[in-house]
Amino acid sequence: MRRTLLLAALLAIPMTAIAQQEAVPAAPTTPDEFVKARQQNMARGGGAMAAMKQAIDSGADLTTLAPRIEWLTGWSQRLPTLFPAGSDTAASGARPEVWSAPSDFAAAGAHFSEAVRGLAAPAAANDHGAFAAAWSAVRAACGACHDHFKQ
Repeated sequence: MRRTLLLAALLAIPMTAIAQQEAVPAAPTTPDEFVKARQQNMARGGGAMAAMKQAIDSGADLTTLAPRIEWLTGWSQRLPTLFPAGSDTAASGARPEVWSAPSDFAAAGAHFSEAVRGLAAPAAANDHGAFAAAWSAVRAACGACHDHFKQ
């Protein structure tokens, strides 16, 4: 009986983690919810980038990164929608230019999204050199946006 319970618990933990990771949160509606959604997604994106860098550095199989790349691709497309007017709260950490120069912010977002799309093919081909270059382009796009639009 104990063995059955232990096995059930060991199977439930990863399944719960997978379900939580894939669960789609409710769409934000208030300024605080938009800020929280941005911050959570930025943290998850940073984690995905760190995992990719670790794979580059260790020579790991890049094809295993497909779920992270897929998520990051979707995030790169959703990112601009999480900065609606009025979501420039003190906790935001975003500069006023996000809202006062929306075309510049949109261009930075498009550049980031384009760079992220460049990750999929070299990862699928397990091409470490091309993937490292694509990762560097994504990192540069992240940094450029943060340099101009993050406090």
